[in-house]
Amino acid sequence: MKRVALFAGSFDPLTQGHLVTLKKALALFDQVVVGVMTNGSKHYLLSVDERIAIIRDAVDQDSRVQVVARPAGLTTDLAREVGAQFLVRGLRNSADFTYESGIAAMNGSLAPEIQTVFLLTDPKLAYVSSSMIKEVLTFGGDVSTYLTPLATQLLQAKLVPSTTENPAR
Repeated sequence: MKRVALFAGSFDPLTQGHLVTLKKALALFDQVVVGVMTNGSKHYLLSVDERIAIIRDAVDQDSRVQVVARPAGLTTDLAREVGAQFLVRGLRNSADFTYESGIAAMNGSLAPEIQTVFLLTDPKLAYVSSSMIKEVLTFGGDVSTYLTPLATQLLQAKLVPSTTENPAR
């Protein structure tokens, strides 16, 4: 039986931490479906099409990776739709574990046949978040270490460094 995992997230943008999680998942599963989802409590900088393009570019045509968009819906519904037996969740730190444990419990209640698998990111990336990257970039910082070249390019086009000083009148 083919082992299929769903790695769902907003990926605004996809970070090197996400890629570490994806690579670890590919070592465990025959196929990984990356689901570009929508979190109602987030404001997105990149469009769904841009997020998909970044992911596809990053996986470089790996036939074991499929990228799908699901702007509205439950992760468990998408998992069933794509035939996933596993949900992959990346963990950076203990705060992520606490947050993700609640999500895993709800997903387990909604779809007991689907198992959640937690994968730890590289410790060097444990402090990096998409929101932190956008904040640093907004103020002119270099975030290229944490993103793919395409993600860096798209974010730089959207986030113009702001000035904190008022012009003299």
